[in-house]
Amino acid sequence: MNKIIVVLLTLITILSCKIEKATEIIVIGALHKPAPNFNSDILFDILEDVKPDFILRELDSSFFTAKFKYKKKPNSNEGIASEKYAKKYPTIQLRPYEFEGRNEYRINIGSRPTDGFTTKLLDSLNKANLLSVSEAKIHDKYNALLEPLIVLASKSPENFNNPTTDSICAERQYYQYKMLTKITNKRDEFKTYFHKKPNGEKISYREGFQLAGDFWDLRNQTMAKNIMRISEQNQGKRIVVLCGFMHRYYILNQLKELTKNKNITLKEYYEK
Repeated sequence: MNKIIVVLLTLITILSCKIEKATEIIVIGALHKPAPNFNSDILFDILEDVKPDFILRELDSSFFTAKFKYKKKPNSNEGIASEKYAKKYPTIQLRPYEFEGRNEYRINIGSRPTDGFTTKLLDSLNKANLLSVSEAKIHDKYNALLEPLIVLASKSPENFNNPTTDSICAERQYYQYKMLTKITNKRDEFKTYFHKKPNGEKISYREGFQLAGDFWDLRNQTMAKNIMRISEQNQGKRIVVLCGFMHRYYILNQLKELTKNKNITLKEYYEK
């Protein structure tokens, strides 16, 4: 009799325990503009294979209606493919995860266009042999790191969606926002060249470039937190995150930390 009671209690316990299905996050690095090796049709086929419940876009809420439909007809690979997928599968949910007001924020603080002005000035100084040996070495390394990424981005999508490419992207961005500042924080040119912000205040190239580096961190960290918020609100769903492939390494590194001890798994789109 006691054995029967134990068995019944065990069965009741098993049945009463709800086993939650793990949430899956799949970060897909993309090329925004169509290319022979990556276009909206190729991305749509990837989405067909993955079969996501949610597709998260590297956009802020201003691009969507209150019901998360695109306000304007999309023209990027991610926009065209996701809209096509949402039309074929009406239950799919589209969501933005970008830093709100990204472009306006950068313009207002002065990090844009001073970031572009700074890199152009660096190029001209290096071409004129005006950088020191150590400075030129940093700048040459920064430029060289772009070459393998151009090659990888011309191949099939799995070639720019893997840890090896992620590590190259990470090093390249490290050189852009950490190593180049060793030059801009030292040389007087970047202290004495200025840009006028929308509010009329002047900002030096040096300060603007530093702010651009700070915003690279802030933006990616904010995007990862937004992805996590959506994921935690939708337990057990398969969530595809579409991003420019240069962001992939940063978002994944953040998500690896944020998903620790949570019922959330990170997968590649080509993993079964």
